[in-house]
Amino acid sequence: MSITSTDRPLLEIERFSARFGDKLAVRELDLSIARGERVALVGESGSGKSVTALSILRLVDHAQLSGRILLDGEDLLRKTEQQMRGLRGADVAMVFQEPMTALNPLFTIGKQIAESVRLHEGLRPNAARSRGIELLRRTGIPEPERRIDSFPHQLSGGQRQRAMIAMALACRPRLLLADEPTTALDVTVRQQIVDLLIELQEQEAAERGMAVLLITHDLNLVRRFAQRVAVMEKGVLVETNTTQALFDDPRHPYTQRLLDSEPRRSVAPLEKGARRLLEVQGLSVDYSTPAKGWRSLFGRSTFRAVHDVDLSVRRGETLGVAGESGSGKSTLAATVLGLHRAAAGHVHIDGMPLSVLKTAASRRALYSRMQVVFQDPFGSLSPRMTVEQIVGEGLAVHRPEIDAKARRARVASLLEEVGLPADAMPRYPHEFSGGQRQRIAIARALAVEPELLVLDEPTSALDVSIQQQVLALLVHLQITRKLSYLLITHDLAVMRAMAHRVIVMKSGRVVEAGDTLEVLQAPSHPYTRSLLASSLLMARPDSAQTLRSVND
Repeated sequence: MSITSTDRPLLEIERFSARFGDKLAVRELDLSIARGERVALVGESGSGKSVTALSILRLVDHAQLSGRILLDGEDLLRKTEQQMRGLRGADVAMVFQEPMTALNPLFTIGKQIAESVRLHEGLRPNAARSRGIELLRRTGIPEPERRIDSFPHQLSGGQRQRAMIAMALACRPRLLLADEPTTALDVTVRQQIVDLLIELQEQEAAERGMAVLLITHDLNLVRRFAQRVAVMEKGVLVETNTTQALFDDPRHPYTQRLLDSEPRRSVAPLEKGARRLLEVQGLSVDYSTPAKGWRSLFGRSTFRAVHDVDLSVRRGETLGVAGESGSGKSTLAATVLGLHRAAAGHVHIDGMPLSVLKTAASRRALYSRMQVVFQDPFGSLSPRMTVEQIVGEGLAVHRPEIDAKARRARVASLLEEVGLPADAMPRYPHEFSGGQRQRIAIARALAVEPELLVLDEPTSALDVSIQQQVLALLVHLQITRKLSYLLITHDLAVMRAMAHRVIVMKSGRVVEAGDTLEVLQAPSHPYTRSLLASSLLMARPDSAQTLRSVND
């Protein structure tokens, strides 16, 4: 009996391998996806999941691909590049991890959506614009008639990701590839995007049988989104099962380790009488923005990003700052670091107000006591500098009396302290994994012996097991060096794992503050309760009863 086109899977990957020179990135992978199915491909960085997804679209450079990738029975690995150009976007579309990088900053959202439908469907400009407006409305972007003429930088992170989804769905593909679509989003927006993807996929599945292959390391996202899960380790598929069965009874040791990698609370007790290292009093920060409408005739308007914030951090303490994108937490951190000098209010480091620092030398001396670790280690490390140069740069600026030999020895010692070998010094950032790059960033921050580290989403771009390792490293460094941390994050699990105290920000204001466990277990403000509800719903989609108790 022959298999009809509707009986066979939409996507069949058979004995697929991908090799880069001597390195085998994917080894004889077998995986199928049925029409209308949502499948998650899970694994750590380097497991081969992104290479597999990009190979479906033939977007992997300098790789030797073997085996078969069948879409409706047609082998994509045997198609010409011209045939693939006609297929990309029309039959198979992709939603990328970072929309700000994937979207063209020089074109409006509308033009980028129109490009796809005009190329594949031959629509005229007016018809393409109407299709774009309808897609933006469908993905939940407010005022789509106006937003279609916006550039990517004029949209929030959630709106940019919705625009990316609108572009991917423009030609109604049969297969949607979603590569870490929610990693850079806060928990509330992440939940909205996941709900949107499920809703749109179910609509398209009913009409056209559209399937989704989700590439992710976010296990909470997998639990909420996928119907079936495939787990990869070092290029090999080690386990496949329905989502519920895999989470309830993981069979492979690697899967068990992944599921056991959620952040665990590890907070060192404060020393009795620990003094305040950082004090912020009555801090407000304004931005000057172009006025809208007729007001633009009279100049610019002012937007207040931070309203009258008070906080303090003691020596050896971690203060967590929670809130959604746009809540003001990153502006607060930048002001503490001295990057907003026009701010109103007072910032004291060890009792010294930043406002009295008038000379570059005095500011440099104090700022050496504060360093920052950014969210994206690849973006924050210069690709043209070696690890030795990156870690040693701060020493050269703040400790010019140290000679080259002593500086090199200091760099080697710092790398060893963060768990990297000394032979990493001559290498470049692209030669390291995400977790290793974040360790390099931490070593760079420690080079000048700071007392306060601002941690700006330090683990959001990392796999769950690597995240756990980096958090453990930060706790160890805090204990051994008596460091204070100002932890900026939208991940409440990370907050619970690291922070002694927490403040919650909404629209630039502190709406709740207190001991971390007290705030997270018994929140008093409705906004905090909504953040917790969103986090809980992402972690356990079946937790409706628990949600009701949180909201009550």
